[in-house]
Amino acid sequence: MKKAWILLVLFIFMVAIAVYTSSTTLEIVATTTGLLSVWLTARENIWAWPVGLINVACFFYMFGEAKLYADMTLQVFFFVLSIYGWIIWLTKREGSQVRPTRKITLRLVLILSFLLVAVTLLWGFVLKAYTDASIPYADALIATLSIIAQFLLSSKVLENWLCWIAVDIMSIAMYAYKDLYAVAFLYLIFFFIAIAGYISWKRELHLADRRNPVCPNVKQA
Repeated sequence: MKKAWILLVLFIFMVAIAVYTSSTTLEIVATTTGLLSVWLTARENIWAWPVGLINVACFFYMFGEAKLYADMTLQVFFFVLSIYGWIIWLTKREGSQVRPTRKITLRLVLILSFLLVAVTLLWGFVLKAYTDASIPYADALIATLSIIAQFLLSSKVLENWLCWIAVDIMSIAMYAYKDLYAVAFLYLIFFFIAIAGYISWKRELHLADRRNPVCPNVKQA
């Protein structure tokens, strides 16, 4: 009940900030559904995915209007990965409501690190050369890291939250620069939820290990 009240207060605060900064109705819907989706995700609630799909549709249109084309394209990846995550979370649940959390491998870290650098440079170059994107490389970096974070989240990998924390910090600065203050404030809330999500998922992982010490629930991705 206490957590529900906290979410309600955040919603009211978000709407107040949006109205104060003269945000559009679409921006208000995008920020509130985004807040609800991330909050549900941190609590490992399967309803995070359908709410997230609504959020993705809102952001797709909004980022197009702001000429943040990497972020707009990002929503297409999010849509696909959200459906993927919805399916993954409901499979191999081992008696739980959702699939157990697992940890990342060094091999996957190296692969994703290479992809982060390569895709960011390529995407940033394309945005700079062929579009009127205002901050192409920063936009591309945040978008690429967001895809990686979403993939790890959809795959139920603990370290997705560390990626989201980095994304949130950079996004706060970028959206404030683009005068999307309601969205910037949303990412500030995301930052704290991501920290809470990491702590909560890690605690659940350790509890699962204790319950099943022979075959610990730290299967790596």
